[in-house]
Amino acid sequence: MRRITRPLALAACLATTASWAAAQVLPVPENVVQLAASATVEVPQDLLVLQLQATREGSDAAQVQSQLKAVLEAALADARRSAQPGQLDVRTGAFTVGPRHGRDGRISAWQGTAELILEGTDFARMGQLAGRLPGMAVSSSSFRLSRPAREAAEREAQGQAVSAFRARAAELAKGFGFPAYTLREVSVQALDQGLPPRPRVMAMEAKAAGDAPVPLEAGKANVVVNVSGSVQLR
Repeated sequence: MRRITRPLALAACLATTASWAAAQVLPVPENVVQLAASATVEVPQDLLVLQLQATREGSDAAQVQSQLKAVLEAALADARRSAQPGQLDVRTGAFTVGPRHGRDGRISAWQGTAELILEGTDFARMGQLAGRLPGMAVSSSSFRLSRPAREAAEREAQGQAVSAFRARAAELAKGFGFPAYTLREVSVQALDQGLPPRPRVMAMEAKAAGDAPVPLEAGKANVVVNVSGSVQLR
């Protein structure tokens, strides 16, 4: 009696099916149009990041480190009393101590920096705090969008961009003499185009006034959503 092994029979069947599928030639898409649309929503920047810095220099590395640690601990304790989640968050930044070399290549001194970072949406509170922290000076400031503000702006811009994409697709279909169209593929991309941070020298000069609040003024950001893809006219 002749016997056929099932695995071999199944493999032969699959091979035949694969060969048949490979032999099929898909029709070339016809009446396909590539198009793109975009929308921009301008919103105020509602999140501020302030970077404060203390610098020390001396002949002994341990002494410089100890001085920076004392300044940072005092500033951090003061900042924590004013902290409010979301409105004013406090965290430490870089803490470095390194040698400075003279012309002869030998170590002539040790210098170090300690950073304290304030981030939040309460600009007034942050400006007052930055202006009174002892031993710390503002080294940089930047405005941006908070996550809720960015997501809300993206939803609005996305809705506008999609509507513009659909309107243009319908217009193209009508212009080419087709009553309708079918969406083939689409790509959606969101961009946040904010203003550049304020110059560092302005922030440093603001601190020189003593305990006066650091002057701060936010700008606006453009949230752009691009929609691109292709449609088949029918």
